[in-house]
Amino acid sequence: MTEIADHGVRFGRIAAMLPVKDIRRALEFYSGVMGFTKVFENGNPVGFVILKRDAAELHLTLQPNHEIPNFNVAHLMVDDADALYALCEAHGARIIKRLQDKDYGLRAFVFEDPDGNRIDVGQVI
Repeated sequence: MTEIADHGVRFGRIAAMLPVKDIRRALEFYSGVMGFTKVFENGNPVGFVILKRDAAELHLTLQPNHEIPNFNVAHLMVDDADALYALCEAHGARIIKRLQDKDYGLRAFVFEDPDGNRIDVGQVI
């Protein structure tokens, strides 16, 4: 396919939906460690949460039978990959790929959240 379809539809934001087995534990990590703010929750008990920080938005969905994927589920661009890497290490997040400069122009690493979701982090070099 060499042409881009122009069908008149314009796209807005798209947010990563992360399955979690324990909403409270996920909130402790994404709010307490990563600094996201909860802007919406739904259900009783809570089964869905929207988190925001700066331009980033994450949706957490309660999935008690969630199986850990062996691939990255989201890509997060930051302005200081070294600081986030140190934060992840300090809070015991499992590092899948260590911090390094990539030939495609990013300083990058991959970590797992408490539910095993792999997040690929990048900073433009």
